[in-house]
Parts: sequence; C-alpha cells; structure tokens
Amino acid sequence: MKVTCHLGVPVSLDALDTKRWLDAASIDPAVLELRPDYRALLIVADGLRPGPGDDFSERVLAAAETQARARFADTPVEEHPHLAAWRDAFRAFGAKPQRTRPSAEALLRRLDAGLPRVDRLTDLYNAVSIAHVLPLGGEDLDHYQGAARLVRADGTEPFEITAGGEPAVENPRPGEVVWRDDAGVTCRRWNWRQCVRTRLTHDTTRAMFVFDALGPMTDDELAAAGDALTATLVEGSPGAQTVSRIVAG
Repeated sequence: MKVTCHLGVPVSLDALDTKRWLDAASIDPAVLELRPDYRALLIVADGLRPGPGDDFSERVLAAAETQARARFADTPVEEHPHLAAWRDAFRAFGAKPQRTRPSAEALLRRLDAGLPRVDRLTDLYNAVSIAHVLPLGGEDLDHYQGAARLVRADGTEPFEITAGGEPAVENPRPGEVVWRDDAGVTCRRWNWRQCVRTRLTHDTTRAMFVFDALGPMTDDELAAAGDALTATLVEGSPGAQTVSRIVAG
C-alpha cells in the first residue's frame, strides 16, 4: 500500500475503507494459468477535478502523442514486445487481436489522425497509456459495487452498454477474461471495452485506474507508469490524494 500526499498535506482520503477495498481486489487463478506473468497496478485517486478537456489535458496528451510518434516512427505498433505479449494473451482466451485489440494498441494505431479527446481525466490516462505502452483504464469508483475482480467469465454476467443511443445489456463469452464487481462486468476482454455504469464522467471525483502489465514490462517500468499518472493527476487536481496496490499471482 502506498499513500501519496500533495505537498505534505495530511491524507483525508478514507484510508481504511480504501485499503479494505484494494485488499479485496483479486485475480482469479484461472486467469493466471493463462498468463502467470500478469500484474495489475491499481491506483485509487480522490479529489479529482473532472470535466471536459482543457488546456492542461490537451498539453499532456499532445506531448504524449509526439513522444509516441517518435518511438513508433520506424516500428510497427504490434511489434513492440509488450503489445506483442498482449496479443498473445488475447489469443489465449479466444479473442482475435486483429478485431478486438488491447486498449494501448488501439490507441497507438490512431496516432496518425490523433487520439480522440474524450474528457479531462480520460485524456490524462490515455496520455500515460501511450507514453508507457501499456493498457490503462479508469473507472468511477463511486459506481462500483463490491471489489474489483479479474476472472474468466461464465457467460451470464451482465455488461451494460449503449446501443443506438439506448441502454442495453450484453454478455461476455464463456471463458473471456473480464474485470467485474458484484453488479456485473466492468471491462470486457481484459482491457478492450469498459461498461457504461462505471465509466468516467464529467462528475467523477473519485476514480480507480487499472494498469495491465505482462512479462516484457518490468516492475520498475510499471511503477514508473503509475508514478507518471499520479504526478499528472495531482498537477491537474491540486490536493488530490492517491492510494495504490499491485495485485499479482
């Protein structure tokens, strides 16, 4: 457990409840059988300033785009060791990475046209995702029900989406790797698509961020990505506080 304060301000985050929630997060052994090298870095941040994109989020995302374009100028995205490992992980549970790409690869493939600008918080974590070449997602913790668990689906779990502008529910395929809580699936195919219920909005002030790492990414590199997001969130939301935990086998 790591608690970060901004400029020495005492932590007012509900530390006990947050610690209990993070301690309850888990990875099912059936997932680790597919990829024993998998680790998840979870960061809970409170006191965030949400809303539409602004000068700060644009500056951070634009800088990350420039950095990523230079890195991949002469190298196909899918040949990056970490992204290649994620393609293998998707194949291991039956997904076709050419159709449903790991989230970091999907973002990096949009570099030429520029990444979509979604909202302030999403743009900030997307910047860290492409700069550090790892899947990274953000969830509104106030809409979570129970602990976060990474499991292989049985196929009956509800996954809330929007179809044709209307609320709808679909189900993952049996054996699919999904993040879920007590109410249903929060993210399908490990890090491919998030549900509507827990997505970040213009009202989100408390969020949980999931960093997905496989073997080619070292623990030091994973920690550096976490530190980068933490620093960015605190810079953009002065006084924000974070708590983190690495969940592994």
